[in-house]
Amino acid sequence: MRLADLVAATDDVAATSARNAKTDRLAELLRTAEVDEMAIVVGLLSGDPRQGRIGVGWATVGGLSAESADAPATTVADLDDLLSTVAAIHGGGSQRARSDLLHTFLSQCTAPEADFVRRLLIGELRQGANAGIVSDAVAKATEVPSAALRRAVMFSGDLGAAAEIAKRDGRPGLEAVGLELQRPIQPMLASTAKSVANAIAETGEASVEWKLDGIRIQAHKDGDHVRVWTRSLREITGGVPDVVEIVRGLPATSLVLDGEVLGITEDGGPIAFQDTVSNRSTVAPFFFDLLHHDGDDLLDAPLQERRTRLTAVVGDRAIPGLITDDPVEGQAVLDQALADHHEGVMVKAADSPYQAGRRGKTWRKVKPVHTFDLVVLAVEHGSGRRQGWLSNIHLGARAADGSFVMVGKTFKGMTDEILRWQTRRFRDLEIEDDGRRVTVRPAQVVEIAIDGVQRSSRYPGRIALRFARVVRYRHDKSPTEADTLETLQALQR
Repeated sequence: MRLADLVAATDDVAATSARNAKTDRLAELLRTAEVDEMAIVVGLLSGDPRQGRIGVGWATVGGLSAESADAPATTVADLDDLLSTVAAIHGGGSQRARSDLLHTFLSQCTAPEADFVRRLLIGELRQGANAGIVSDAVAKATEVPSAALRRAVMFSGDLGAAAEIAKRDGRPGLEAVGLELQRPIQPMLASTAKSVANAIAETGEASVEWKLDGIRIQAHKDGDHVRVWTRSLREITGGVPDVVEIVRGLPATSLVLDGEVLGITEDGGPIAFQDTVSNRSTVAPFFFDLLHHDGDDLLDAPLQERRTRLTAVVGDRAIPGLITDDPVEGQAVLDQALADHHEGVMVKAADSPYQAGRRGKTWRKVKPVHTFDLVVLAVEHGSGRRQGWLSNIHLGARAADGSFVMVGKTFKGMTDEILRWQTRRFRDLEIEDDGRRVTVRPAQVVEIAIDGVQRSSRYPGRIALRFARVVRYRHDKSPTEADTLETLQALQR
């Protein structure tokens, strides 16, 4: 497949907001792909190439300039080979070697192809083709049921691999894919609910469980052989020896467990997420689901049954929870979780099977949301569907001396209407435009919702906002009324 054809399809997808139109256009492209191209094309469309992160960022890409080719000549396989080669370069002189390879490749690309490659490398595609849309397009292109494809993706952990099977072997090939010990499966995810009562109203009888602020893990045990992966299916077995020993000692021959690794203090209390991540604490595993137990695959079993078997296997390492249909009882679980300094609760339908991704409203998360009034310090040029708009905003809190200190940035929560408005507004406030971002006068207040803050050396404020998103612009407030850095810092445990 020509790279130009893929780029044209992504441009078309970026130009429409209609999900069905996006799916149809990508399915049209995928029908033309050969079997051995499917995994490559799916990765490029999702902005998640098979090689993962290859050590190339804006510092490298921003310094590359090359004459564009007059006519398309490169293929998706050529780009895949380039990414593999660049990813394999390490050691002294690697930066220069990567730059030389990228420069040569970009000189063989047309201007639209080169722009696509640059945005792919720095993670800025944002063409509106998320994994769900690409998955639907694969199912349509290969004429397989979406449910069969999703299940194969869950077991294989790889949409590209499942797409290749669908193209080559159709539905029978997908249905032959199952759970294998020592091969991670994609995790089930939760959507957000405003309250425990709202969540239970949607799920009916539910397991209301503490939501811990740790690293989500999936642990596989096969005899004495134990391996551990993160939520993104990155293996961390070698980095969590205590977790491995605990799982190895559980009373079972084979297990697949879903849970969290949590940093704990000397008295057993939880610590901040980034301390767990940076291994500055004692860590311990706790589990909330059992997907396989001594030869039995349990993904299709009701959650209530899985929880019963989980508790029998892991004992007090089961995350606390309660099966109930009473919102008052559920709220009491949330109150206790918060009192013990945890994030909130998960509300899971008691009869729900385990399905990768966000499947309807069977799993809901409930946790406090904090809102703050911050000041916009700069705004980045948009890309993909946001090309031509100013998008990602840099956020500042008010310091003790009255200046504004950057504490994070976000592009989430912005409707098209907001994007149009803020593009006009920040052009009026522009101080400098370096081609990548526009520095603005600190005059506009924006209300931001966050789940919390954590320590960070990335921003001058020495903290970073967790899951920041725009609630609304505050035209009724002046910058002097913005929240202070001290107020945000007080959210840290």
